[in-house]
Amino acid sequence: MTTSHSRSQAPQPAMTDPVRNPVTAPAPVRTKRAFVLLLLTLFVPGSAQIVAGDRKLGRIALRVTLAVWGLVVLALVLLMVNRTLLIGIVTNAVASLLIIIILVALALGWAALFINTLRLIRPVLLAPGMRPIVGAALVLAMVLSSGTLGYAAYVLNVGRNAIGSIFSAGPAMDPVDGRYNFLMMGGDAGDDRTGRRPDSLSVLSVDAKTGHTAIISVPRNLQNAQFSEGSPMRKIYPDGYNCGDECLINAINTEVTNEHKDLYPGVADPGAQATLEAVSGTLGITVQAYVLVDMDGFAKLIDAMGGIDIKAGGWVPLSGPVTDEANGIHGMPEGWIPAGDQHLDGYHALWYGRSREFVDDYARIQRQQCVQQAMLKQLDPATLLSKFEDIANAGTKVVDSNISASQLGSFVDLAMKAKGQEVSRLTIGPPDFDASFSTVPDFNQIHDKVDKLLAPKSESAGAAGDTVVQPGASAGRLMAAAAAAPLTQPAPSPTSSSDFTPVTTTPDGEPITEEMLNQFKREGNEQAIRDLVATNGQCRPL
Repeated sequence: MTTSHSRSQAPQPAMTDPVRNPVTAPAPVRTKRAFVLLLLTLFVPGSAQIVAGDRKLGRIALRVTLAVWGLVVLALVLLMVNRTLLIGIVTNAVASLLIIIILVALALGWAALFINTLRLIRPVLLAPGMRPIVGAALVLAMVLSSGTLGYAAYVLNVGRNAIGSIFSAGPAMDPVDGRYNFLMMGGDAGDDRTGRRPDSLSVLSVDAKTGHTAIISVPRNLQNAQFSEGSPMRKIYPDGYNCGDECLINAINTEVTNEHKDLYPGVADPGAQATLEAVSGTLGITVQAYVLVDMDGFAKLIDAMGGIDIKAGGWVPLSGPVTDEANGIHGMPEGWIPAGDQHLDGYHALWYGRSREFVDDYARIQRQQCVQQAMLKQLDPATLLSKFEDIANAGTKVVDSNISASQLGSFVDLAMKAKGQEVSRLTIGPPDFDASFSTVPDFNQIHDKVDKLLAPKSESAGAAGDTVVQPGASAGRLMAAAAAAPLTQPAPSPTSSSDFTPVTTTPDGEPITEEMLNQFKREGNEQAIRDLVATNGQCRPL
């Protein structure tokens, strides 16, 4: 009886679980409990509520957490087995909007869980010195979790808007003869011009299976360009664009924009389409799409990246206005870009790629190729992430294309295949043809060279002398540029290799200075300047 009575009169056990009831726990245990709850919320959202708070809320949050982990695992599987589909989902307008909404919802939900976790911690029970430390840890955890998801949603939305602005909503294209061929144009849209005049033209040709990439550069002053079969312009120029010395290939865009727009009903940019058809006919291949870069906006893109670093082979002038139209002579240069290692902002990088005073177009092409390589080299993940908004916003002002946004996934996947492969090149001019070839081109010879360049490796092994492998060029980077934000001429020329020494002195050993070059200009000694800057086509990215 005594035993039974004693048991009936014994007090109920006290609530001593320090996880759910920290009141009776010592201060060190309360501190440890606070950090454990924060870590649980950070790594397994919902688990803190299950062990110390509202279990119903915790179960809901934990289900969402497990579902998100499942989606992440699925994405990783797709990345390994079908990355084209994964990239296509991320770049699709509807799917990307849904992902953005989900990311925002998850960020807000995660933040709400941290606030609930703070209530469970009960800061008033912590030692006064630990309260600010726990508070700072909570803020840091929220930044790492909700902040990261929010920023991911923001970046995805910026990219989604950029894709919508740059790329078309048209149908996907199929490879022709096993290759995708893109026309890359760098154009001017000055106040005195209607439409852009493409001053740099090149074709990026990519094997649809292997990703092997070839670059064909077409000089802007090519005459008698041939329009492809089926081109509306072929009716006007059946024997080629041969209306005289003014009929250079880069004039087609402006002529069609001003005079023959009606031949291209429903086409967003008739001038660009006609130029594409002229390049197709000239090279004897089918070019399926174009990317047009506005060179005036190009400087903004360079600035958004923080500038570029190059090694310049010779001095390059920032040319003044033309004072002698007949002889193409400019006034006093407004400045000079010296030879040697240089960090160029957008303004100077644009001049470095555009200037052709004292040298020929082919030196300018080499510098344009070098500028792009420098951009691709510098556009690493850290730069892209930290300056994504500026770069994307600049890109929408710089790049225009008729490539379908629905095909970006397959092109980025192809770029990954191409990564690390050597890039072959051909220039319809020096060094592959003589300087006068563009005036009286032999199209059969061009077609033969192009066929050898684009032939499968097994077929073209014996024709290595007809193509040039670019030193240090990455096909993957070039393809990625074509898919996301392509620029001017995309490949370095052989003279852009790293084995050159910048010309910084005269033959007598006297240092070349801006004042020396300007003095020759004042004296009208243009030939002396040409001799001193003759190597300014040499360049490599740093």
